[in-house]
Amino acid sequence: MIILYSYYRSSTSYRVRMALNLKGLAYETVPVNLVKDEQFMDMYALINPMTAVPTLVHNDFTLTQSHAIMEYLDDIVPQPALVFGNAEQRAYIRQITDIISTDIHPLTNLRILRYLAEKFGADEAGKLGWYGHWARKGMLAVEATLRHRGWSGDFALDDHVSMADIAIVSQMYNMRRYKLKVDDLPLCLQIEKHCTQIEALRKAAPEHQPDAPDSLEAIHG
Repeated sequence: MIILYSYYRSSTSYRVRMALNLKGLAYETVPVNLVKDEQFMDMYALINPMTAVPTLVHNDFTLTQSHAIMEYLDDIVPQPALVFGNAEQRAYIRQITDIISTDIHPLTNLRILRYLAEKFGADEAGKLGWYGHWARKGMLAVEATLRHRGWSGDFALDDHVSMADIAIVSQMYNMRRYKLKVDDLPLCLQIEKHCTQIEALRKAAPEHQPDAPDSLEAIHG
């Protein structure tokens, strides 16, 4: 039995949904509305001390952090592997994933944008400027890494979906959501295109989640 505490628009939750779907694992989604501050409810804080999403509960084991969750899923269901290849290739997959999950995301998630507004008076333009600076800087680094390594096929590593591709797709969703420039990210765009043709990944998209508003489904469906 797998339970995923998730928010439809959370890019970290999106990553885990893609991984679960690729592995063919059935799971129950429990929505946690970040905008309504449901993550701060006492009951939820007991299972996720960071008061964030996602949280995965597998039988009696509870795990947070999307990167750790994806690696755990690889361990319990080895195929299809999300991290694969020789030592260099596995490190490369983790490198790209980490640029997004540790360099971009911590600076651009909802709680950071809220803090900028509450403590420093940032308006919407200021928050967008902050988000755009760090998101663009990180994704340009991802693009350069893909280009310099030269291992990309349809995906970041040859022709198989990896954890790196999952991270790229989730961040490209955010780039579009914030109307940021993406046309100078051709390799990321290529990866996004091929990933969104895979049904397991397409089903994980924000607009297909049970807590997504009907308006989002109408726009993206």
